[in-house]
Amino acid sequence: MEILSWNTQILVFSSSVMSDVTTTTQDPFYFILTGIPGFEASHVWISVPFCCLYIISIMGNTTILAVIGTEPSLHQPMYLFLSMLALTDLGLTLTTLPTVMQLLWFDIRQINFEGCFAQFFFLHGFSFMESSVLLAMSFDRYVAICHPLHYATILTSEVIGRIGVAILCRCVLAVLPSLLLLKRLPFCRSHLLSHSYCLHQDMIRLVCADIRVNSWYGFALVLLIIVMDPLLIVLSYTLILKSILGSATWTARLRALNNCLSHILAVLLLYVPMVGVSMTHRFAKQASPLVHVIVANIYVLAPPVMNPIIYSVKTKQIRQGMIHLVFPLNSTSYLLFSSVSYGVLFA
Repeated sequence: MEILSWNTQILVFSSSVMSDVTTTTQDPFYFILTGIPGFEASHVWISVPFCCLYIISIMGNTTILAVIGTEPSLHQPMYLFLSMLALTDLGLTLTTLPTVMQLLWFDIRQINFEGCFAQFFFLHGFSFMESSVLLAMSFDRYVAICHPLHYATILTSEVIGRIGVAILCRCVLAVLPSLLLLKRLPFCRSHLLSHSYCLHQDMIRLVCADIRVNSWYGFALVLLIIVMDPLLIVLSYTLILKSILGSATWTARLRALNNCLSHILAVLLLYVPMVGVSMTHRFAKQASPLVHVIVANIYVLAPPVMNPIIYSVKTKQIRQGMIHLVFPLNSTSYLLFSSVSYGVLFA
């Protein structure tokens, strides 16, 4: 009887431990989001600039999509890739907006297990998609500058469509295994996340199991996307510089570099914060939580907010398309409007 009683106690203890470890199977299961550490009392005021940035991102990227979609003259490879970039930025914005704004406005910090993993999938998926689109845009610039006579035959509508499908498949196949690898692990530590959205680097530190497989896959993913894509972009610009410095005049060189400036700025806006987030989570774990939050928010807000501004300022065709979209005038009225805008009125 004593042996049976002792075995029963062991079974009860083991079942209680297993129930504590496998919290991912319990319902409900929540992660707890974090706002701006040390400024919780000012979240309502902090929400104002965040709200403005989200509005700028949504309106800017939606406007670029509308301009490219309604202007037949912009149905060219360069602008089709730009529309992919705007669509990706819009998706990235809409992925983080719900949890960030509900935390700042209503102090709603809980997000359920399925919702957190869905946000994790779309957040990293759109980030990798933006990297892939920027790589495709660098190829577009290379063909346009180094092989201008074959530009229309190389980058046909069919080729661009295939590139878009390849980008989508690449990002899904990259993020899905990391999601499944993380979802199978138990979360038995604190459920408190460091940010106002679900980030893989933040979620995996809450796991209380062996994460070597996850770490190796994450390392491979870093090499294949975060390292490989910028290297290929640098290679394309190396070939571009070699081409324009070898044959073009100074005027043509400046014009070519000016055409690439918007893309270069978009590349920096994506990869500098992306590398910053990875570095802070890996090598600056003892840094202030505020540093982690600032870097993470720059990572998700800077590209979607700044890309529409950069391309609308630097691209004449986009500016003209915006004027046509806001003021749907005929050709004569548009010439008059353009003359007035430059201070010259033709009777």
